[in-house]
Amino acid sequence: MLNKIILINFVLIINGFANAANINIHKNEESGLLTWTAEDQGFTIELIQLLPDFVRAIYEKHNFPKPEIERIAEYCVFGTIVKNTSSKKLTYKVKNWRYRIYNSAGSAQLRPVKTKTQWLEEWRKAGITFSWTLLPDVGDFEVGDWQQGFTTIDLSRKGKFDLLYKWQLDGVEHTGVLENVECPPTTVSIQIENE
Repeated sequence: MLNKIILINFVLIINGFANAANINIHKNEESGLLTWTAEDQGFTIELIQLLPDFVRAIYEKHNFPKPEIERIAEYCVFGTIVKNTSSKKLTYKVKNWRYRIYNSAGSAQLRPVKTKTQWLEEWRKAGITFSWTLLPDVGDFEVGDWQQGFTTIDLSRKGKFDLLYKWQLDGVEHTGVLENVECPPTTVSIQIENE
């Protein structure tokens, strides 16, 4: 039994993604949409499920071509807020983040999170110069700094994944995992109470 525990801890250390964060999941009682919040080592990340119609409305408002609107709306899109809650300088790079999915046999596969730079390059080819809404690729935070934007995960609507993210405090790397994050549903039904 002790050897099994040592092996599991060794695998976590080798992978560099031990899960020691304080994690909360909040359900919006009106919409049923979920929010995951992880706080660990001076870094807070929040993922908020966004409906595809909300994503469509944002990009329609900015006159995106219909094919580009539909392409991003097919992703699992989350409103993302990242904060420096430490007393040190904090840095993150989305290019170092991964999401983990499992196939039907239970084998894990790691995929890179699509960055803002990747989206902007694709949009430029479609004649789009708009650059807001997406989480910046890099965050260099002083104490108390934060930023927000969309994070996009290329999965089906019923998909679940683990987000493996990294950040640095004064140059020291830390890692965290948000497990079993659910892609946003296609729609929600909101019940309005009669007064």
